[in-house]
Amino acid sequence: MALEITDSNFEELVLKSDKPVLVDFWAEWCGPCRMVGPIVEEISKDFAGQAVVGKVNVDHNSAISQNYGIRNIPTLLIFKNGEIVDKQVGAVPKAALVAKLQAHL
Repeated sequence: MALEITDSNFEELVLKSDKPVLVDFWAEWCGPCRMVGPIVEEISKDFAGQAVVGKVNVDHNSAISQNYGIRNIPTLLIFKNGEIVDKQVGAVPKAALVAKLQAHL
C-alpha cells in the first residue's frame, strides 16, 4: 500500500530514503487523480522492497506542494538521493510510470 506522505514526514520518507521514491500529488476532487490512484497502489505492491511509493494530498499538505511548485494534479515525482530525477504531469498508463521508476532502480 502506498504511504501517506505529509508535510511532517516528507523529509524522513522521501528525502532521506535510500531507495527511489515515487510521490503522487493528488486531491480527492480530481478525476484524473482517481484514475491514477489504483495504478500507484499496484506499483507500491509491485516494487515493495525496491522503491518507496507514497501519496501527498495537496489539499492537506500545502507546504510540500508549494515547495515543489505543484500546480497541476496528478503530478508524480520520482526522487533519488533526495533529488527529483523524473516527473510526470497528468494521468498516464501504468507501463509509463513503471518504466520511469525502473530507470532509477
